[in-house]
Amino acid sequence: MSQVKVLRAKDYPRMPWKNGGGSTEEITRDAGTGLDGFGWRLSIADIGESGGFSTFAGYERIITVLQGDGMTLSVDGQVTRALLSLDPFAFSGESHVTCTLLGGPIRDFNLIYAPQRYRARLQWLDGEQRFFSSAGTVLVFSITDELEVQVGNSASQLGRHDCLQLDGNTGLLEVSINGSCCVIELITR
Repeated sequence: MSQVKVLRAKDYPRMPWKNGGGSTEEITRDAGTGLDGFGWRLSIADIGESGGFSTFAGYERIITVLQGDGMTLSVDGQVTRALLSLDPFAFSGESHVTCTLLGGPIRDFNLIYAPQRYRARLQWLDGEQRFFSSAGTVLVFSITDELEVQVGNSASQLGRHDCLQLDGNTGLLEVSINGSCCVIELITR
C-alpha cells in the first residue's frame, strides 16, 4: 500500500555540511541519521561563497541551482559549463569538487543516492503535466508558491519548496501536476 505525505519547507531541519563549510536544509531521506546510513537524501544548500564540496564516497549526486546567478564546478580538475537556474548536473560523490559562484550567494537543490541500492531519475517540469511511474518512491518538489499534485484520487497543494513524498508504490502510478516542480523517481535495485 503506497503512502503519500506532504513535507513543508518550514519544517525542514537545518544541519551542517559534512566538511563544516555551510549548512543544508534536509527535505527527506530513506533511512539513517546525520550524514550516514541513507540510501538517498534530498536537500537544499545555501552556498555563500566559492569553495569545496563535501565528499560522499559510494554515492552519486545531482545538483541544481534554485536561486542566484549560478556557479561553475571543478570536478576532479574538469570545469563544468555554467550551471544556471534549474539546470541539473550529475557527478560522483567521490569526486573532488569545488564551486565558483558566478555572482552572489546561491541556493541549490541536491539529490544524493547510492547507485548500488537505487536507480534515480530527476526531471524538472512546468505547467500542466501528467506522467506515469512504477518507481517505489516518487518525490515532487515545488518551486512555485502554488503547486497542485494529484496522485491517483488524492490531491495535494504544495507551497514553495514543499515536497510530496510517495513511498511503497508497487504498480503503475498516475501523477498530474499543475505548476513548476522537480520530479524524482527512485527505484530499488
